[in-house]
Amino acid sequence: MLDHIFLPVSDVARAVAFYQAALAPLGITDRLDYDGRDGPPGHPDLKGFGANGRVFFWLRGGDAGGGDAAHVGFVARSRGEVDAAYAAAMAAGATDNGAPGPRLHYDPRYYAANVLDPDGYSLEFVFKSWQHPQ
Repeated sequence: MLDHIFLPVSDVARAVAFYQAALAPLGITDRLDYDGRDGPPGHPDLKGFGANGRVFFWLRGGDAGGGDAAHVGFVARSRGEVDAAYAAAMAAGATDNGAPGPRLHYDPRYYAANVLDPDGYSLEFVFKSWQHPQ
């Protein structure tokens, strides 16, 4: 199980605005700013996102690798959440990397949408019906 990820972004304010819009349909709305001075020497400032009191997705200023540097899959609780997250991400400046729909190469019940964020990172919003109680 993943506890957290730090993603370097080229423009922190732009990235925060993008992720606030793109992740809200998934219920990822908790925000926390962490001042790097509170950590060990050299710790970066962080902008965190999470849900249910748990912050797990962090942005930090830096050289964005984009493209193949990272792929992050976010859990959706329904096909509708996948569609909404995709629409929100596109409206916030994402680039399409796979419209919402079944991903038959994985499983007929695997429903996802793929975008590239403003730094070119690969994001996936995914609903796996077998992982959610009906």
